[in-house]
Amino acid sequence: MRAELVSEPGDPDRPNEDFASVGLPASAQGGSLVVLDGVTPPRSDYGCLHSVPWFSARLGGALTELSVSRGDLPLHEVLSRAIRRVADAHAATCDLSHPRTPQATVVLARWSASEVEYLVLSDSALLVESPAGEVTALLDGRLSRLPPGALATDAVADTTARNKEGGFFTAAADPSVASRAVTGTLPRSSVRALTALTDGATRWVERFHAGDWAGLFALVREEGPASLVERVRALERAAARERSHPRRGKTHDDATVVFAEL
Repeated sequence: MRAELVSEPGDPDRPNEDFASVGLPASAQGGSLVVLDGVTPPRSDYGCLHSVPWFSARLGGALTELSVSRGDLPLHEVLSRAIRRVADAHAATCDLSHPRTPQATVVLARWSASEVEYLVLSDSALLVESPAGEVTALLDGRLSRLPPGALATDAVADTTARNKEGGFFTAAADPSVASRAVTGTLPRSSVRALTALTDGATRWVERFHAGDWAGLFALVREEGPASLVERVRALERAAARERSHPRRGKTHDDATVVFAEL
């Protein structure tokens, strides 16, 4: 297999809250990839002594290890155990019931000689390319289905939508959230390559409409993940100058792309 990875902070003066890894077991038959997008809290008081990068690194490390070493576990159980492991690491010092306790979106994929498993939680994305070149976007669409105004402010989101029934879910301190993830299994023969992205990179499609998912995949395949991030940054700068897009969220966000050709 061949893999390429890029992860760039949205602000060079702030730590990158994303996490990405590719894991290869001793067997050459399979592997896994993990992409997390740490959720930036609106203020420093969020009930935890630890930073979002600390959480992303801990959860990402646990997911990488478990996805490779525990091939007998389905991916939702891998995520559940990883969340519990991280929660146990700081439950004695932090208020894990706080709605803004450190958390992250999750993309997790694992492949063997016979199948490709996937898990997507919240608004990061996993793209699957078939041997014929067809691209399918595997997404958790809960955020896009929220009614207008549901995310108007962080306080509204925390009260009515974040990790709530009818809202959207992220990996925080509750292992049961793993059951809310979008999961599935594909025949290995139907998958030629995968691309996993945080929403700082999916902006190329979802915010700036520079192309569709197939166009994004082709760009990553032909020019590499770094080229996609560079193009997103150029679009962000142009939008900031021209005010051609409504201001929504950060001008620049952490952007991570992992490409794996199986």
